[in-house]
Amino acid sequence: MNKLVKDALVLTCITVIAGFALGLVYEITKGPIANAEQEALKEAYQTVFADAASFELIEDFDAEKATAIVRDAGYADDSIDNCVLAKDASGNTIGYVITVSSTAGYGGTITFSLGITNDGVLNGYSITEIAETAGLGMKAKDVGEGTFSSQFVNRNAEIFTVTKTGAKDSSEIDAISAATVTSKAVTNGVNAGVTYFNTLVGGASNE
Repeated sequence: MNKLVKDALVLTCITVIAGFALGLVYEITKGPIANAEQEALKEAYQTVFADAASFELIEDFDAEKATAIVRDAGYADDSIDNCVLAKDASGNTIGYVITVSSTAGYGGTITFSLGITNDGVLNGYSITEIAETAGLGMKAKDVGEGTFSSQFVNRNAEIFTVTKTGAKDSSEIDAISAATVTSKAVTNGVNAGVTYFNTLVGGASNE
């Protein structure tokens, strides 16, 4: 009996010490992790609005209300996490950066920031979180001419559909080969961002 009590006390002490250690590690690392996430977000903003001198939070932005708007429009897998104003050197608003998360990715959540000018032209997107299959869905993160992401640069902000047979009009996006799930997740995320943009400034039509 005494041995059982002793063993139980030892296990309890180990559990308490391990829990304390984990809590200490969390407290030490949560600051740097949060800072790294903010830096990644700022870099994404600058990627989709290279001409912007600064970015300003939209006053009274409410992520829950923004998400409700896009889900009411049919984008059940998407959320609007954030929205900032892109400003030029004179402080004039030149567009919006909308951060979208999609839970429809093949490997889980895909989060990206989408740039849209005041005139309703897409500046592209910059991914900050993705866990898709290497060589397939991960190609959604590639940039440059001929990449999947390049199809969302200098395009009118409209509602897009994914095709596997070659885009034939302005509203169609060529899917990544063998990664249709990822292609649709990103494209619907862009559509959710465009839908939210339309509520802000009455941008391009949803038709």
